Amino acid sequence: MKKQLLETLKKAKNYTLAVVEAMPESHFTFKPDGAGWNFAELLNHIGYGIQWWRDNYLLGKQTDWDQPFFESNKAAVKTYLEQSFQQLEETCQELSFDRNSELEGFHATLDHVTHHRGQAVLYLRCQGTTPPEYIY
Repeated sequence: MKKQLLETLKKAKNYTLAVVEAMPESHFTFKPDGAGWNFAELLNHIGYGIQWWRDNYLLGKQTDWDQPFFESNKAAVKTYLEQSFQQLEETCQELSFDRNSELEGFHATLDHVTHHRGQAVLYLRCQGTTPPEYIY
């Protein structure tokens, strides 16, 4: 089961990074009307969310939600996401997934990523950029 979970995580990471790459850096501050975050902020939220869900639901470490300010340039956003996904992968390598809470935490984390990545895809479309082909 762990092998399948890690493969799912790898696909989520790769697709998320492909979405980052698809948006021209000049549009990283784009925000559709009525949206709460611009593109960079949304992606930073995904990265922070990975860490927060990992701490609270995979490691059982109570962590308050305290999302810091992040840089909004493409390289910084991409690096932050790569680090967040790497930390999650390392945690998953250590877990046995023999407790329901671990499995539920993993799925909740990826669900959060998917939810906000879907928003990021919409941001791409609003800018006239064709999103990358979905990886499953």
